[in-house]
Amino acid sequence: MRLKITVFLLLCMLFSIPAQCQLVEEFDQEDSSCCLPIFAQRLVNQLQDWNQLSRYQDENRELKKKPYDPKRVVFMGDSITDFWKLAEYFPEKPYINRGISGQTTPQMLVRMYPDVIQHKPVALVVLAGINDISQNTGPATAEMVEENIMAMTDLAQHNGIKVILCSILPVNDYAFLKQQASGKVNPYMKVPVTAIHPPEDILKLNAWMKQYAEKVNAIYVDYFSAMVDEKGFLKDNLSGDGIHPNAEGYKIMTKIIEKAIEKVLK
Repeated sequence: MRLKITVFLLLCMLFSIPAQCQLVEEFDQEDSSCCLPIFAQRLVNQLQDWNQLSRYQDENRELKKKPYDPKRVVFMGDSITDFWKLAEYFPEKPYINRGISGQTTPQMLVRMYPDVIQHKPVALVVLAGINDISQNTGPATAEMVEENIMAMTDLAQHNGIKVILCSILPVNDYAFLKQQASGKVNPYMKVPVTAIHPPEDILKLNAWMKQYAEKVNAIYVDYFSAMVDEKGFLKDNLSGDGIHPNAEGYKIMTKIIEKAIEKVLK
């Protein structure tokens, strides 16, 4: 209860700070009354479980009760993994989804034991880094992201788990530009995707990841090259918002990762 009161007081203080130190001619502020309690509760939950260890707690308990499958594979990642319907794209495969929307590599690193290692998969598929670039959990350097990926790889390999490191997907501003042209503003798309997820940062991390995978005997999976257009952006027909793949995008990713997993199993 004390934590909730503290968070509420902090929110009151934050919302009371003016964006500019001057009076305005006309009050023009979006009504946020309907969302404030939800936002406050979400913030409380995040403070209490920053790494979201509770997300798959029940699933992990149930999985431990099931017979062990030597072909088990765990997919670790953010929303792109979270939204991937593995049972649909990989029917009858013992693949486990442990993606959490919005997560960054430091959060995934802490989830390695409860969400991955204890299940003893033959392989770990890691698709991470885009939310570090967008600073979802605060500013991060490329070195910080790399070290988190290195730590996840080390933990997996130390426990006899093969590691598949996946390239970060390209992004695009096509949906944003269409929205601007139509005049219909999506409240979740107020700025171009590339402004928050600079393509040059994606390229740098992917280049590092490829070299690192070769160095530590991990498999590097290149989604990027298969999904990028001639302008260097995510192909328009593979995403509805410029960052998350649609069904066609997931079909391409499925074919690519299947080959990598088959290589591990052999």
